[in-house]
Amino acid sequence: MSIGKAGPPAERLTTEDLARMPDDGRRYELAEGKLDVSPAPVFMHTLIEGRLCTHLANSAPPEFVVLPGAGIDLSADRTRHRIPDLAVIRQRDADQPYLTRPPALAVEVVSPESVLRDTHTKRQEYAAFGIESYWIVDPAPDKTGILALRLEDGCYVEAAQAHGEDVLEADLPFPVRIAPHWLTAEGDWRQRIAGE
Repeated sequence: MSIGKAGPPAERLTTEDLARMPDDGRRYELAEGKLDVSPAPVFMHTLIEGRLCTHLANSAPPEFVVLPGAGIDLSADRTRHRIPDLAVIRQRDADQPYLTRPPALAVEVVSPESVLRDTHTKRQEYAAFGIESYWIVDPAPDKTGILALRLEDGCYVEAAQAHGEDVLEADLPFPVRIAPHWLTAEGDWRQRIAGE
């Protein structure tokens, strides 16, 4: 019996390789140098992102910026690259072409194909990178919900949770109130999203 030689290790991709990806609406991310592709978001996903982005931007103090789809290099070698649905950064942490410092908040809206990635993989990656707050939005049609996590000792712990018309009260990255129902419901959501 003989043992064959192992082949060369697979080449790891970096964010420079992402520049060659097609502009087709999909989300191209990197996990340890391997391509991780998500389909273009559906209407409900985009609706939630838009409403949450508007509400957070209207609630944010001047030193914060709310960014939809901002790319973040999670490693110095640029082989771990994620694009949260929303990121809240301090203006002083703005960087180009991608963010290289932890946002104050990352938000992911769960879709059927992203459940494991958003609730486990990204949760671990964002904690290791030092993102102080991570929100996971569940767009369940009967009761939209938000789970707000806070970084403590390198791991995320539950800070708050709300579903439907219950109000999520968060203090990080800044004080904000959100009734998740109004991220998806018809009607005057701008007046009611804070649960008032």
